[in-house]
Amino acid sequence: MNRLLLEPVDVLFFRDGRPMDGSLAGHGDTWPLPSTINASLHAALHRADLGEVHFHRPQLSGKVASQARPWKFGSLVTAGPFPFCSNGPQPQWFFPRPLDTIAGEVAFLPLQNQSGTSNLPTPLRYPMANRVKASKDSSRAWWSDLAWSDYLKGRPRIDKSSEHFKHSNDLYQSEHSYGIGMDPTSGTAQSGKFYSSHSLRLRPGISLGLLAEAKDKGMNGDDLIPRLFPRNAFDSRKLIVGGQQRVCSVSFEETSAALPLPRGMTSGFKMHEGKQLLKWVLLSPSIWPEIGQHSGGWLPSWVDHSSGDVKLKDGPGKNFAGRHKVPAGKEISAKLVAAIVGKPLVVSGYALGNDADPERKTGDKRTHLAVPSGSVYYFEADSIADAKALAASLNWHGEDLTFTTVKKRRSTLMGEKGLGLGVCGTWEFHHGNVPGHQDT
Repeated sequence: MNRLLLEPVDVLFFRDGRPMDGSLAGHGDTWPLPSTINASLHAALHRADLGEVHFHRPQLSGKVASQARPWKFGSLVTAGPFPFCSNGPQPQWFFPRPLDTIAGEVAFLPLQNQSGTSNLPTPLRYPMANRVKASKDSSRAWWSDLAWSDYLKGRPRIDKSSEHFKHSNDLYQSEHSYGIGMDPTSGTAQSGKFYSSHSLRLRPGISLGLLAEAKDKGMNGDDLIPRLFPRNAFDSRKLIVGGQQRVCSVSFEETSAALPLPRGMTSGFKMHEGKQLLKWVLLSPSIWPEIGQHSGGWLPSWVDHSSGDVKLKDGPGKNFAGRHKVPAGKEISAKLVAAIVGKPLVVSGYALGNDADPERKTGDKRTHLAVPSGSVYYFEADSIADAKALAASLNWHGEDLTFTTVKKRRSTLMGEKGLGLGVCGTWEFHHGNVPGHQDT
């Protein structure tokens, strides 16, 4: 995949779905969602004159709907953005910290429930317990690849230097401003309409790091990203990002090297009473909508909502196997037993209608609540083979140990936009007393 570094000319504005009236400031100073940057690239591809590209058509009731509006650039896939720091001892990428850590070390572990009863939501079995004493040390929100690698292997870094752990304020800051409301019809100022807003300003040496590719069938499978940012046209390598038409200059690198994402464990997981202990940590947010009786939300769509059984397979699904005449995969024998999930993120958007497609209407898209990056899901696999198969299904790189392509995206929605990327590690049960409590 191509590596892109986006350097903003000025501040950036990434407003969510919340209103921006009166005392509400619009919350435009948050780190951008993957879908936001994907939309910026998608719009740039539409503005560029790239020749005869492939048209994708929607599938309705298993048949191609000839009257429905086709769309371009359905092959665009992205991962990120993540902060890229170029002003340290060496350039490196940073990723959201795992939510089971405090001050750089694993603090929360599943606690075996001796009584067998709890008020945990179904299908969780084990509560989470803190094994670290109370401290005033604040957790740094962003970790380097090396810090992530040590964390996944269960050996937290002794070195807590800022080289590997960053506060959000080390990478970017918020700027407050006031403005006058505009009438969208006339394009003039609205009398008595004022607003306040927060914008995002990156620190010097910090860029938005992005991985992207768009191999188009109409171009014989060629990648469109290099055509969008040609090497010999540095001045034209610009990208409009977020709200208020903010501009970023783009540093582009076409490479086949390993991707700069943390690499998940594929084997060697700890054991407890014959079970393989595997955890999955989100590098990017994930959306699991309500499907039938499955509530979605914090619970992955591929986990049974009552038993916790994993519904993923160790090979292709039945339909894929039938089309390609290969053996279908078998379900992986593993259960979700515990989880640490952060506060949900609001994901929304706006759709343009089409008269030829009555189901496609103009207006706000459905608002989704996404599970944030850093959330942790704990599994018990029945065997070593099941643990390896589960890791291959959950790691972003799958079974590919060259780490050159994003293979797995476990978000039900917007996986092609970089949601649902995760890596696997191992875990153990909480041992000893919970700090501040004594056995009775």
